[in-house]
Amino acid sequence: MEAKKIKTFADLTLRLGVNLQKNQPVVINCPVEKAEIGRIFAEQAYELGASYVKIRYLDEQLSRLTYRYADEKVLCDVLPSSVTEKLEFLEHGYAYVSIVAEDPNALKGLDEKKIANVHKATARANKKFHDAVMNNALRWCVISVPSQAWAKEVFPQEKDPQEKLWQAIAKSVRLDAADPVAAWKEHIATLNRHAALLNENDFSYLHYTSANGTDLKVGLADGHRWLAAEETGQDGIKFIANMPTEEVFTAPHKNRVDGVVKNALPLVENGNTIDGFSLTFKDGKVVDFSAEKGYDTLKGILETDEGATHIGEVALIGKNSPIAQSKTLFYNTLFDENASCHLALGKAYPTTLHGGDKMSEEELSARGANDSLTHVDFMIGTEDLNVVGVKKNGEKVQLFKNGEWVV
Repeated sequence: MEAKKIKTFADLTLRLGVNLQKNQPVVINCPVEKAEIGRIFAEQAYELGASYVKIRYLDEQLSRLTYRYADEKVLCDVLPSSVTEKLEFLEHGYAYVSIVAEDPNALKGLDEKKIANVHKATARANKKFHDAVMNNALRWCVISVPSQAWAKEVFPQEKDPQEKLWQAIAKSVRLDAADPVAAWKEHIATLNRHAALLNENDFSYLHYTSANGTDLKVGLADGHRWLAAEETGQDGIKFIANMPTEEVFTAPHKNRVDGVVKNALPLVENGNTIDGFSLTFKDGKVVDFSAEKGYDTLKGILETDEGATHIGEVALIGKNSPIAQSKTLFYNTLFDENASCHLALGKAYPTTLHGGDKMSEEELSARGANDSLTHVDFMIGTEDLNVVGVKKNGEKVQLFKNGEWVV
């Protein structure tokens, strides 16, 4: 993609995504192979008035070498300096941008148990920071740019898979619109209407069914509220955490999920793909699971902690969303979750409860909000998915029929 278009993407991410304020510092997480894109983002941040831009480069190939050769005990002994750095971003009011270009097979063939254990130790060490992020203590935004390895996985037959993936990404984040900012504001208004309708009904639970065997009842947390693309930071400033985003989402009740759910799209986690999987819930907890591919990776997720066997997010996305209509499997949760209704194993967003951003962990738990070291989205929205909302008085409202909104 031409530099001018990347600059527009940077402007959209910084201006609308994290809503960068004048004289505010910003940190940009960037793949080392995309350093030139990181510099474009940094320059745009300075042009928008950033006081300081810090880039943290991430190297998947180095990570692969580290997981292959370094001792597990060494990797699980997380350096205090890496934890302190993130907490300093909170303390000093940084905006937080993550540019993702992950290879879906980056860690394929390595010791999955070792990877899961290191991931758990790292999550435990950084829990204070991640809890703050999920509570909107800082304004954050995740976007993606194509790497060569990722692009080849998505478009293996293309002569120039990176350019093809660039085009798909640009469309998904509305960069192809005459006025991307205006297009986003219109999109936000549409999602807000869906969220308002759901909030007005105050459903007790949702019932999911589809021909693949999904038959799941998901109770909703006490005092839950549905949110959409645009959220509000604790500083009162609006931001968009994910670009693209097509969902409205809320907190399920951690102890009121029963039945069976099967995935609709593959899930890539820690550089490994999980597919053909099924989860059985009883009283909110996963009591049985299977997977045709990536069983050990799924097992590792569920063994993160007790909270990982419960769900912390329920999200609704119609099958006619732009990403779903592209019929492209991205092997990247940021995109694939926006092509399909999804759930998330692990921690709930406190902000999906009324007043949740001011509640203690005990208060959130009492409302049914789940806590965990992890938060892993998985896609369940098939072409024939039906979703019925059930109110506290037993009244039923059809929300989705054959994979799309009907209200």
